[in-house]
Amino acid sequence: MLFGLVLMPLSVLAQPRAQLTVGMYRVVAEVAADEPSRARGLMFREHLGANEGMVFVFPVAGRQCMWMKNTLIPLSVAFIDEAGRILNIEEMAPRTLDSHCAVAPARYALEMPGGWFRERGIAPGMRVEGLERLPAGR
Repeated sequence: MLFGLVLMPLSVLAQPRAQLTVGMYRVVAEVAADEPSRARGLMFREHLGANEGMVFVFPVAGRQCMWMKNTLIPLSVAFIDEAGRILNIEEMAPRTLDSHCAVAPARYALEMPGGWFRERGIAPGMRVEGLERLPAGR
C-alpha cells in the first residue's frame, strides 16, 4: 500500500484559530499575534472560506495600517479598538501597495474575504465578540 504525503509549512499547521462573532455571524479567524505572523498575514493564499479570516492582534492600540503586496485575493479589513468596536472598514485589492489605515487607535484588525462586511450589513460602531480570549500581541 502506498500513502501520499502532503507537505505543508509548519507555520500553517501551527497557526492558532479563534472563534469570533460579528453581528449575528460566526467567524473562524487565524490569529496573528506576533510580528512574523502579522507580517506574513494572508500572503500567497488562493482561497478563504466564506466565514474564514485572520485577526491581527497588536501589542498596543495605534494607527495600524495594512497593505496587500503578495496577497492574491481581495480582502476587507475591519480596524477594531480595544473595546471590540469596529472603527472603520476598508476594501483592499490584491497585489497592491496602497496603505489602508485605522481612523483611530486600533488594537485589532480582522481581514475577511473581499466584501464580507458590506454583504452582511456590518458597519463601523458594531462590536466584535471574542477578542478578549485572544493572546496578547507581541
